[in-house]
Amino acid sequence: MPYSKPDNFALSTADQMVADFRQITAITFLVMAVLSSIGLLVGGIGVMNIMLVSVTERTQEIGVRKAIGARRRDIILQFLLEASVLTSLGGVAGILFGWIISLISRLVFPSLPAEVPLWAAVLGIVVSVSVGLFFGIWPAYKAARLDPVEALRYE
Repeated sequence: MPYSKPDNFALSTADQMVADFRQITAITFLVMAVLSSIGLLVGGIGVMNIMLVSVTERTQEIGVRKAIGARRRDIILQFLLEASVLTSLGGVAGILFGWIISLISRLVFPSLPAEVPLWAAVLGIVVSVSVGLFFGIWPAYKAARLDPVEALRYE
């Protein structure tokens, strides 16, 4: 090949392949983090809406509880507990779904090591409960601020 022609080949070293692989995995991790964050935001807004509907539907019950002596923190605790139970059940369902997918992938691709580590399952539950607590704060405070007389008259 004459010297004046451009090179039509490339050399690749193991270090370059490792660097390329790390770059690909870093981009994949970033995309997964962004998509997961969007999913958590949407799920949190859904939990907040469910809790706001629950406050609206149970306004008389809240009024009765406040009329017989329930304090604001009792009402807040009740609604935050409900939000955390709701999201923890969703987290458990997600972990079971992921575990089933890992079992199926192990059966289909025996050479692929697919398993859900315990730390990931615990972290999933912690994150789901945290989302429930964070997005349940406003509905809980809304319920706690209700005037007992107005709440009892609500239909």
